Amino acid sequence: MKMIFCVLMGSPRLKGNTAELLKPFLEELENSKADVTYIQLAEKNIMPCKGCYACQDVSGEYGCIQQDDVAEIMEEIIKCDCIVLATPIYSWYCTAPMKALLDRHYGLNKFYRTAKGSLWEGKKVAIVATHGYDAEYGAGPFETGIKRLCEHSKLDYVGLYSVRDMDDDGGMTSFQTEDAITGARNFARKLLEK
Repeated sequence: MKMIFCVLMGSPRLKGNTAELLKPFLEELENSKADVTYIQLAEKNIMPCKGCYACQDVSGEYGCIQQDDVAEIMEEIIKCDCIVLATPIYSWYCTAPMKALLDRHYGLNKFYRTAKGSLWEGKKVAIVATHGYDAEYGAGPFETGIKRLCEHSKLDYVGLYSVRDMDDDGGMTSFQTEDAITGARNFARKLLEK
């Protein structure tokens, strides 16, 4: 049975560094016959969570009252085996569209009111990140946040692959090196094996 991936691309630059790093990663998944849904969050209408908890009274479905693109994205998350959070790191965390989407996860966890259960428990979660500092300093805070989300939601955190932008000029050469490409391919293989 082929594995189903949902790659959430958080960069506002649709052909920027994160997209460049994803190229060999996605090629490896597709060459392995994985089913991949690629969602560019910058092209979606993602409103912030209202904290109203209306979703917590809706059983068996996401159930948010807001009329935006999030319900459609959540359906793709529910269908997949592995969620890949692909993002540049801005101010030690993911981009605003990805953060807004992550804040809307409440409808997947029915912990707080009359509805019970989880719509995503047991799914695998991975991170592909680009950043300007070394990995621990640059991507560490985001990785810590995702690990905590996974623990809380009973998701299986399977790791981080990241590359530092050594150019400091917005160029892509750091993400086109043999090491970066091989690392991205190896990370895809690792996720396919899990």
